[in-house]
Amino acid sequence: MKYSKIFLYALFFLIICQTGYAQDGKGRFSGNLASNVNFFMRDIAIGASDQPQYDYQFVGAESFLNLNYSNWGFDVGLRFDLYNNSNALNPRGSDNVQGIGRWFIKKKIQNLHISAGHLYDQIGSGILFRSYEERPLAIDNSLFGIRLKYNFSEDWVLKGMFGKQRVLLPPAISLYQPMIKALSLDGFYTGKKEDSNWSIAPGIGIVNRTLDDDYMTTWNSDISSTAGKGTIKSRYNTVAFSAYNTLSLGNFSWYIEGAYKTAETIFMPPPDTTIVISPNVAKFIIDPGHIFYTTLSYAAKGLGATLEYKRTENFRLRVNHDVELNSGMIGFLPPMTRVNTYRLTARYNAATQELGEQAFQADISYKVNKKLLLNVNFSNITTLEDKELLYREIYAEATYKYKRKWQLISGVQMQNYNEEVYLVKPEKGIIQTITPFAEFLYKFDRKKSLRVEAQYMNTTSQWAGKRFGQYEGDNRDYGDWVFFLAEVGLAPHWIFEISDMYNIDPVSPNPDKEAKALHYPTLGVVYTHKSNRFSLRYVKQVEGVVCTGGICRLEPAFSGVKFTVNSTF
Repeated sequence: MKYSKIFLYALFFLIICQTGYAQDGKGRFSGNLASNVNFFMRDIAIGASDQPQYDYQFVGAESFLNLNYSNWGFDVGLRFDLYNNSNALNPRGSDNVQGIGRWFIKKKIQNLHISAGHLYDQIGSGILFRSYEERPLAIDNSLFGIRLKYNFSEDWVLKGMFGKQRVLLPPAISLYQPMIKALSLDGFYTGKKEDSNWSIAPGIGIVNRTLDDDYMTTWNSDISSTAGKGTIKSRYNTVAFSAYNTLSLGNFSWYIEGAYKTAETIFMPPPDTTIVISPNVAKFIIDPGHIFYTTLSYAAKGLGATLEYKRTENFRLRVNHDVELNSGMIGFLPPMTRVNTYRLTARYNAATQELGEQAFQADISYKVNKKLLLNVNFSNITTLEDKELLYREIYAEATYKYKRKWQLISGVQMQNYNEEVYLVKPEKGIIQTITPFAEFLYKFDRKKSLRVEAQYMNTTSQWAGKRFGQYEGDNRDYGDWVFFLAEVGLAPHWIFEISDMYNIDPVSPNPDKEAKALHYPTLGVVYTHKSNRFSLRYVKQVEGVVCTGGICRLEPAFSGVKFTVNSTF
């Protein structure tokens, strides 16, 4: 650890000392700062309470400073991370962590690319291996190790990497102890004729995770105490393979990937907390994992269409058996739902189910003319065995543009959302929603504009089916909502916004509390000057699940002021 710190200090000193050369063209220095400060204001009515930030801390912050320097054929970088009285890592807790969150050094020697430090990379679509950062979801699972990449030609690349995954948890920014090794071969081939309209991009990958001795001792002890001594024994090594290919033929593109994971010990909780294969009690299983994923797309003459299918079974590929939620993920399972951006259409999101799901999605866009664009999306997710519905979404949208003066977007979304599975609420069933929405943008001139959003969500409930049991009462989560937003833009510097999310037909999520119709307003201003952006907002936020790319995280209710700074240099 001592020598690691010396290296980091030397690297930082080198960057600072060489900054001056960047002005003479001998090197390039760049970076960015992202900082967020939350001022917490207690509001028992919306559930913004019973946290250290509301009780006595009152202020929390997260800051990230990136520094990058390139010279002499080297690329080096540092990132300083700070969490102060923060609930970003633990929505119900308060963390204080600071230090070097990432460093790396890269060098190209002829056809060989050498990288060391905290690395971001992926194999194929990421099913087998993906190390990446997603700050809104508090994900940073960089691989701390070595990567070698060799270009046999412009079209064929062999890549190998090994190391340990980063832990983004207090009391310090550290590493998981299991070793991860990955190898991939990617290629590209196209027809030799000049008018050839086809190409293929095949690839294969392999990942191996080896558990450390200390963890194996603890894990086998846990297994013995739960399943009985000698009945099941965990394995040190888990190996996963994948093969993938992209075929491009004229206006069509077809991606296909299949992956297999060797058998490992998986803990199966009771059925009231997950969608396991329907055991009556908690147990362990030793089964291999499988996943099949494919997507077919077409684009030509104003028409775009995409079809996707995914089948997942026991494909839980993590750094060890204890990590949950968004921690310790080695692979990334592609989402099969639309990425919604409006406040109410994005309220209910389907988190990817590692242990089992079958999913289908279709998206079609058609440009009628220069003024009118139509889009329709359908997604459906079920369990494997009983084909019980987990999630369904039907989405239709139309965009109309009148010259450069104004634009209108309107549509409707219909959802079936299994609250018992995705929100882990036993005996709650499926929420049905219908959400019409509209957005209007009017440009007074080149610098002044007004944007207005209006949305309404109607919720009803139904039984989730025999697999999840029947229930009594009104299970519509919080009930019906309306949302309104008005945003004034004064380019190039100012944006002013005001919005409100109102619970017009409330249902209390707690049976012991009376339902109340509550307002969740936001009032904010954004100022941009060159590469600096500042925002100040007063916010009341309802508790809910936030998702990005099929990875979800529970966001607690919030009441207070948010101040953010983003700067690049």
